[in-house]
Amino acid sequence: MMSVSEEIQEKASQLPPELQAEVLDFIQFLAFKKAKSQTTSQESFARLPNKFGAGKGLITYMAEDFDAPLDDLKDYMF
Repeated sequence: MMSVSEEIQEKASQLPPELQAEVLDFIQFLAFKKAKSQTTSQESFARLPNKFGAGKGLITYMAEDFDAPLDDLKDYMF
């Protein structure tokens, strides 16, 4: 039974060079996405303490008509 890495290598070697380049691009994208999600989740926990009121002061502006119904939804209002 082949490992996943061996199977990927075997199938990729059967592709033409331009498709092999696409496979490599996709693998690099997945690695970037994984690294980005790990750093983003670690940073988000480091920035704000996990307690009530941690976001106080982060919203600095709210429109005057914030509570007004949206025009897109006026047909659904009762």
